[in-house]
Amino acid sequence: MRVAGITIPEGKRLEIALTAVYGVGRPRAHQTLRALGIDPGKRSNDLTPKEETALREAIEKFKIEGELRREISGNIRRLKDIKAHRGVRHAKKLPVRGQRTKTNSRTVRGNVRKTMTSGRRKLEKT
Repeated sequence: MRVAGITIPEGKRLEIALTAVYGVGRPRAHQTLRALGIDPGKRSNDLTPKEETALREAIEKFKIEGELRREISGNIRRLKDIKAHRGVRHAKKLPVRGQRTKTNSRTVRGNVRKTMTSGRRKLEKT
């Protein structure tokens, strides 16, 4: 089964498999399946063609994949253009939502360790 150009994994439960689509998380998948009356525990290869088309149409009503990515990058670009604090943080690749940076900002900064004694020391061969 394909939704918005993405192949939905067949071996997984539908509520998990739908999260393969960018913009569809567990809550949205569960909510959509409940609205359509489809069992969330069902596998995607067990769907009837009628259920499959109904599910595809319901998911494609949301803003997903490329359209959502474009909107998010446009929002970030706008913040950078107006030189907002959040935009500056995005530009410098620092945490945007008020986290501390003296420690614990490894994820955003790309696991940078700048101290002399960090990591294991290599043994010198004589």
